[in-house]
Amino acid sequence: MGAILLLAFVTLQRLSELWLSRRNTALLRQRGAVEVAPGHYPLIVALHAAWLASLWLAGPGRDLQDIWLMAFVVLQALRFWVLSTLGRRWTTRILVVPGEHLVAQGPYRFFAHPNYAVVVGEIAVLPLALGLPWHALVFTILNAAVLTVRLRAENAALDPLRRRAAEKVPRDAA
Repeated sequence: MGAILLLAFVTLQRLSELWLSRRNTALLRQRGAVEVAPGHYPLIVALHAAWLASLWLAGPGRDLQDIWLMAFVVLQALRFWVLSTLGRRWTTRILVVPGEHLVAQGPYRFFAHPNYAVVVGEIAVLPLALGLPWHALVFTILNAAVLTVRLRAENAALDPLRRRAAEKVPRDAA
């Protein structure tokens, strides 16, 4: 029963996030946002759908692994931190609003892509919480391939904003 509840939670979470992403995408586009490199987006959707579907096929009835379940709970706290930091700027697409500055608070103070770190963790940890190490391995490898494409595209889109932000930082006269 615990596995089904966990999978139901993740499924509802992902569906809610798709709704939130669509809403935020529409709001960002109203502000002039431009989508960058949308060609790989269907791969991301397919990967995540296959990951979740495979867990629904193999996971029900399995005993939950407490240590991995705890790790998943920590990842959910980090996910909430990322979403609350980005607010209406969070979306599943790469959107750039001309004139906007990069978010530099919350987890973004520490590294550039905390959302992807959470997703990488979840793709491995949720199957491990269900006692499915092969699912964790296979989907981690597939996610790494898709995420490589995604990060290149997103970094290329954000580099001009990073350069602009760096130019505004006063340099120490040493």
